[in-house]
Amino acid sequence: MSSGSALEVAILAALAIVLIAAGIWLFLNSRQTAAERERNRRMLINRTGRMGDATIIDVRECILFYSYEIRGVAYTTSQDASEFKHQLPLETSNLIGPVVIKYSSKNPANSIVICEEWSGLRPTAPPQEIRAKESSHT
Repeated sequence: MSSGSALEVAILAALAIVLIAAGIWLFLNSRQTAAERERNRRMLINRTGRMGDATIIDVRECILFYSYEIRGVAYTTSQDASEFKHQLPLETSNLIGPVVIKYSSKNPANSIVICEEWSGLRPTAPPQEIRAKESSHT
C-alpha cells in the first residue's frame, strides 16, 4: 500500500467520522418537545383549516370540551387552553355554548378553538375588566 492510498483512506475515515458526528448532532437537536409539536399543529390548522360551528359542552381547568359535526359525522373532543388562560374569563363556565372552530379538511377530527393568532371564542368582557370589576366590589 502506497503512502498516497494510505492518505486517501485516512482522509475518507476522518470525513466519515465528521459526517456521522454531524448527523448525530442534527438528529438530537431537531427533536421537538410535545409542546412544540402541539403549537405547530395549532398553527398549521389556523393557517390551512376550514371554519365551522361547534358547541363547548364543558370546561374543566382550562380544558375546553366541545362537539361539532362535519359532513354528517359528529365529533366530540377537547383542547387544553391553559397556554391561553390570559384570554379566558375568570368564570370559565361562561364559555359553555356556541363557538367557532377551525379544522383540518383532510382530518376533520383535528380541530382547534383557540391558538396563538386566532380565537373562536365568543366575545366577552376582557379578562382584565372582569378582574377589575370584581376587585372594586370587595
